[in-house]
Amino acid sequence: MPAFTGTDPARFIADFFTSFNEHLLADDQDAAVVVDRFHTPDIVQVADGHRIDRDKLIAHTRPIRKNRPSSHIDVHEAIADDDRLAARYTLHVRQRGKEFAIEVCFFGRFTPDGRMREAHMLTRTAATDD
Repeated sequence: MPAFTGTDPARFIADFFTSFNEHLLADDQDAAVVVDRFHTPDIVQVADGHRIDRDKLIAHTRPIRKNRPSSHIDVHEAIADDDRLAARYTLHVRQRGKEFAIEVCFFGRFTPDGRMREAHMLTRTAATDD
């Protein structure tokens, strides 16, 4: 049974990324342990054509931990079928006194226990109101 059965897909994807970031920033636990809690060992993410495997994902957590950004996600729409989830959302980030937003089109697969197995993301910087 898919992890999001009985759960609103928009809530699932927002909670997934929010929880991952919260756990990542909560303490100095080994980043690999946090990544493995939320992703399968064979995770592959392709973001704007760049392939990210488990090792690259772990490396990607270093600047996040160093800069300690705050963020929230506004999910505009999401749909799930079996182990697949598609969503369109905006990631709002505040880091070192600056704010920016990234629009994301997400297509992913998850295990029954809620870990991400695969993701394809197309992103673009959103216009901000200044």
